Amino acid sequence: MTRTRFTKGHGTRNDFVLLADTKGELDLTPELVRALADRRGGVGGDGVIRLVPTALVPESRDVLAEDPHAIWFMDYRNADGSVAEMCGNGVRVFAAFAERLGLVSFAGGTEVPVGTRAGVKRVRKEDDGWFAVDMGPWFLPGGRPALQDGYDATVVVRGWEVPRPALSVDLGNPHTVLAVAREDVLERADLTEAPVVEPHPSHGTNVELVVPLGETTADDGTVVGHVRMRVHERGVGETPSCGTGACAAALAVRVWGGPDAPDTYLVDVPGGTVRVRALPGGRVELAGPAVLVHAGEIDLAALVPATPRPADDDAHHGADGPVTAQPAEPVAAASEGDRAPV
Repeated sequence: MTRTRFTKGHGTRNDFVLLADTKGELDLTPELVRALADRRGGVGGDGVIRLVPTALVPESRDVLAEDPHAIWFMDYRNADGSVAEMCGNGVRVFAAFAERLGLVSFAGGTEVPVGTRAGVKRVRKEDDGWFAVDMGPWFLPGGRPALQDGYDATVVVRGWEVPRPALSVDLGNPHTVLAVAREDVLERADLTEAPVVEPHPSHGTNVELVVPLGETTADDGTVVGHVRMRVHERGVGETPSCGTGACAAALAVRVWGGPDAPDTYLVDVPGGTVRVRALPGGRVELAGPAVLVHAGEIDLAALVPATPRPADDDAHHGADGPVTAQPAEPVAAASEGDRAPV
């Protein structure tokens, strides 16, 4: 059997199957990704993350040109097997995974560059264990008209009869953000199906529904916005959290708030809370927890058999089956409840 080590991790309940492929030998096919992400027949997750040397990834030439120190690449796949440019929660969990393997160190406030299909993302570890990621530049695909109008698209959520205005935000992957008036409207929204977005981006889009909850002032005088969000991720469905989606939601609320809007936001998602901060130069930072839950081994050949197995084949069960889980020692980089208010 071809047995491969895996680790399960999550960032605000956005969960991933993590694979260390330090020699670039793993053929991560769409079929294999779907099987790994299957919550009944595989490990289960919203996505699959392969840690691989950047130099061994064909599309990584621009990454190494941007930063030759970005020697590790986050190869991220959606649960449906499709390739994704970036995942904000995923890159934090990737960083915790790489640290756990001894491949990187955040000692002394060291900033670690991580290669992604959306460019280099720089990660640092905060004193309380949260990981903060410079997500790089963001922009409004609708340009100045979208900035002035506050929208450039319409969205229809299942059960809604009237399209509602929304704002497109790009963070290396596409997002469409829709504001709703009240929290009860947000709670009742049916995200079991993908919302209909017009004009529809050629490669799909992630859709965020957001309720602004006002602002508070921290002890140091910093004004902090507060929003609540739900998200439907392309290729996945509704998830408890989406890091780039939280960034898009906060940035959209900031655009709608005008020139006096705060730069820092706490974003509540079903899986917890993250912090988003607009940085100088049109960049954005995402900070939040990353938790490594457990590790084990999986038999990839049994997970994706070459030929159909008989219905009573006991290779699907017991110790010789595809997954061997191991009890987790405490490996949480930070739990959701450990974070002090901003």
